Amino acid sequence: MSAPDALKSPEMLRHLDNVMASYMRFFDELLISGISRETDSIAEHLWRADFVLLSHGGGSDPVFNFGNRMALELFEMDYAALTALPSRQSAEPVSQEERNQLLAQVTAFGCIDHYRGVRISATGKRFYIENARVWNLYDPEGNYTGQAAMFREWTALEEKPA
Repeated sequence: MSAPDALKSPEMLRHLDNVMASYMRFFDELLISGISRETDSIAEHLWRADFVLLSHGGGSDPVFNFGNRMALELFEMDYAALTALPSRQSAEPVSQEERNQLLAQVTAFGCIDHYRGVRISATGKRFYIENARVWNLYDPEGNYTGQAAMFREWTALEEKPA
């Protein structure tokens, strides 16, 4: 799966730079090392990263604005579908309250580490994510622009009975 052209836009490159800078701000470590922040290699490296990376904008019903290759594979959708999806729809209705509490904690404290919860793919496959990091995103002027999440661990769950 090759990176979508949308990842090469100046807006996306600024967004991904904010993702990386905000990660450093909250976790005091690089999200991914060995890349130059001045080139589109940021997008390519984050696209091919060995972890799931997602982000969404702000607002009352935020929509995903980025998902890397691993995220698209796990959620079983293409980039266009993901970036049109309200992020709340990545969790089952029974998991919404848990997800809402998570996002409230991140909003209040700026980040959360070791999050775990159930998510659902576009085809209805359920999976349990573990040790996720979720953090607020800020632009260089300090304006809140959304939230991002990354994780490396997930387990497929058995299908729900019909």
